[in-house]
Amino acid sequence: MQANYTEIPFTWPQGFKADGVHAGLRQEKLDMGWLYSETPAAAAGVYTTNQFQAAPTKLTKQTINQQHQLQAIVLNSANANSCTGAQGEKDAQQMQQLAATKLGLSTALVGVASTGIIGELLPMKVIANGIAQLQLTDNHKVTTAVLTTDTHAKTVAVTCELAGKKITISGFCKGSGMIHPNMATMLGFVTTDAAIDGYLLQALLSQATDTTFNQITVDGDTSTNDMVTVLANGAAGNQPLTAGSADYATFTAAFTYVLGELAKKIAADGEGATKLVAVNVAGAWSDFEGQQVAKAIVGSNLVKAAIYGEDPNWGRIMVAIGQTNAHLDLSAVDVTLNDLPLIQASQAGSTEVTTLTKALAAKVITLNVELHNGTGHGQAWGCDLTYDYVKINATYHS
Repeated sequence: MQANYTEIPFTWPQGFKADGVHAGLRQEKLDMGWLYSETPAAAAGVYTTNQFQAAPTKLTKQTINQQHQLQAIVLNSANANSCTGAQGEKDAQQMQQLAATKLGLSTALVGVASTGIIGELLPMKVIANGIAQLQLTDNHKVTTAVLTTDTHAKTVAVTCELAGKKITISGFCKGSGMIHPNMATMLGFVTTDAAIDGYLLQALLSQATDTTFNQITVDGDTSTNDMVTVLANGAAGNQPLTAGSADYATFTAAFTYVLGELAKKIAADGEGATKLVAVNVAGAWSDFEGQQVAKAIVGSNLVKAAIYGEDPNWGRIMVAIGQTNAHLDLSAVDVTLNDLPLIQASQAGSTEVTTLTKALAAKVITLNVELHNGTGHGQAWGCDLTYDYVKINATYHS
């Protein structure tokens, strides 16, 4: 089916402003930013399942859940404000209040997001200085200000038409290590000028997250600060979307594409990563089991290490599949590696080892898995496991 949306160079949708600054949380790089809608926007969020949920994450969840509306989000990198007790909660609230005061908004319309080192209190004088510097601009600096060990900003934007009105959906995220979402250390921010009810937007975000952000893994760890938020301000002037309509289907496809592309960018930029690993599963008992098998493969450290070493050790893939609770026909699993037969009928495929080794030199490794046991499908994305991953995380605090 032809997509009814078009990817474009990153830009903000109508009615959105943003900025990023160097406040002093980091030595040189941008470390604070914000997003702002000229009018209150429908809002939705999904959040980490880690029991030690960080203060800003909890505060944003509470704020969005009041009326599913936001008008601004203020964010910082370098400090997660996590595991910081009652003082951390006060600091998140103060950060919210400082941004609300500068923008002339109620705190009920301001979200907060933080990422970085866990267990250290926010230096609130630095935070206040950063918020004082922030302006309402069209620049994209906020997409860099949110980064930690990421090597580059991760952005995507698309346009589509809803009943003759051109709408834009733009997203950016950070995430490089501690990525194993039910949600990852990842933060995602999506803006759109489409008109949609906040509660419908919440349902869509939750649904789309299950097949995108929740299907990536870098290292098997789920952070305390993971969060994805969406703001929809209706500035495009379309009739508010309703579930089941043709326009809603178009919007859903475009929205899911944005989340999926951001998820893949996170996986490809895993700490120390040299290869993106994409797994597509077909023939599963159910979609849930297809997703389970795909996630197990990209999450296997043995598989990840083999891909880094360019070693076509297909037995590790079989181990990962077999460790799941998926229904399997044990004699009928087929796997291709970049379209080369790797496993056929649960045994060694017909491709020569030297050919497979050469294929593993590619920057993108695609494993297509056919389970021959149903109509379910699944996708997941990850990366290889390298020496640099250990180096980065052995010295993260410094």
